[in-house]
Amino acid sequence: MNLGVILLDLSLANLPNEAVVALRIAIIILVFFVISKLGRRLIDALLDPERITGGLSDRRVNTLRGLARSLLKYSIYFIGGVMILEELGVPTTSILAGAGILGLAVGFGAQNLVRDVITGFFILFEDQFAVGDYVTVSGVTGYVDEMGLRVTKIRSWTGEIHIIPNGKIEQVTNYARNGSGVLFEVTVAYEEDLDQVISVINDTCHKMAQEIPDPVIEEPRALGVVDLGDQGATIQIFGLVKPMEHWGYTRELRKRLKAEFERVGIEIPYPHRVIMKKQGGGESGDAF
Repeated sequence: MNLGVILLDLSLANLPNEAVVALRIAIIILVFFVISKLGRRLIDALLDPERITGGLSDRRVNTLRGLARSLLKYSIYFIGGVMILEELGVPTTSILAGAGILGLAVGFGAQNLVRDVITGFFILFEDQFAVGDYVTVSGVTGYVDEMGLRVTKIRSWTGEIHIIPNGKIEQVTNYARNGSGVLFEVTVAYEEDLDQVISVINDTCHKMAQEIPDPVIEEPRALGVVDLGDQGATIQIFGLVKPMEHWGYTRELRKRLKAEFERVGIEIPYPHRVIMKKQGGGESGDAF
């Protein structure tokens, strides 16, 4: 027998039983900590979007990576917990044999945990959303930052992380599929020729789509007059771009339309204030 093992056995024999149990529990925790670190590195290496080619998209690979991490974590928690209970003298074998793993979980009041895990599998199987998608779930809107077996983490555009149990997800709105709409309105003065205005809008939209073609799915165009308000005629514009590209595209298109309106002399109405003041017994007016 190895001399080191003999010496270790002798040293453990001289320790109190409680100290030996504590040492074994510490070793179990250390071993599973190392396994957790190595397992995460292995998962990251195997489920790397740059290494995987074929039918899986990057967002799908990232989702599977998050689920694999979650599965590894809970497996380590369960196995390590059982081993620690055994060191403490708890008869885990008889408990598991008598009730089964699922029965044990339900017996400890973990019905919600089981529901969260099952719902997580269905979300993945049905491809309702994936990591990187912009969604609304349980009243929270943001990007899917992480998806695990039990919880989904949503990051809002202001940076907050919302942690939602999968079992609470009953309705999902996914904005990252098919395309995102470029939809906004512009108002021009009643004195303007509306046919000319619509022509200028369509020309500007077409020119921008030619200069920035990558995100465009359906070229934006003027749909027509949608309102005759107090300040002028309102024209609605609609187009379709790649998912989540609509915010930046809309901002740029608005800026170009304003510049083009100014160039050709189309007035964008805005509130004016006229102040009347008396000067030497008479009245004069200044418009602001």
